[in-house]
Amino acid sequence: MFNSLRMAVMGGLLAGGLAFAASAGAQPAPAAMTCTNPASGTTWQIKIDYGRRTVDGYPADIGDAEISWFDAKDNGTYTLERKTGKLSFVAASSTGGYFLFDQCRPTAH
Repeated sequence: MFNSLRMAVMGGLLAGGLAFAASAGAQPAPAAMTCTNPASGTTWQIKIDYGRRTVDGYPADIGDAEISWFDAKDNGTYTLERKTGKLSFVAASSTGGYFLFDQCRPTAH
């Protein structure tokens, strides 16, 4: 009986470990996006790490429709629409804050 219980526990641990490994392996690879300010033409890159759930090292909420994160350096919140590549930036201030709108696309390798 002890051996049966031990085998059942080991089998459960193995199955759980394989399920975890499969789900961890299903994460998309980190991605780089090139973003453009349409008014000035200025471009920059952002790096999205789906496995760590970060953008440029900042914690991010990664959903099916959008990715959002707070950038402490810029003191504002970015939201990237995954389908269109539209990037919005919202910064609060004592005078009401401001919005910026940019466009991102996958960076060519």
